[in-house]
Amino acid sequence: MKRIVAVDPGRAKCGLVLVDVSRSLVMAGGVRVASEVEDLLSSWCSEDPGVERILLGDGTSSADWMQRFQAMAPVQLVDETGTTLRARDRYWQLWPPQGWRNWIPRGLLIPPGELDALAALVMLEDSLKITCHWPSSSASVRNAPAP
Repeated sequence: MKRIVAVDPGRAKCGLVLVDVSRSLVMAGGVRVASEVEDLLSSWCSEDPGVERILLGDGTSSADWMQRFQAMAPVQLVDETGTTLRARDRYWQLWPPQGWRNWIPRGLLIPPGELDALAALVMLEDSLKITCHWPSSSASVRNAPAP
């Protein structure tokens, strides 16, 4: 099992995903307030197996986060240009609209909740050239449970 974390950094909140790259599987993910990010990431890194590396978006406050994360695992900066917009499309790929919403053009649909975790997933998928599966319900996008 090869586990990689992707982080869409921000000052107040961050989107995170923990992915088993060998199976292209999202194990956990969600949006956390900044004060909780280090503890969650530290717990993921201390599990067996640990985290092979952390992919960190190069946008908002990434330099601050880079310093904090380097002690946990190797950190790689990745381009996060346009990932927030692309996260919206990725949401509907993972959880297609149901019922009458299926008739509305996807570009007009607004996903529920924050999309920072999906922006992190888009960064990871772009960087590693893979497409991941997110088997849990969409509620986990907002709550970031530990695996």
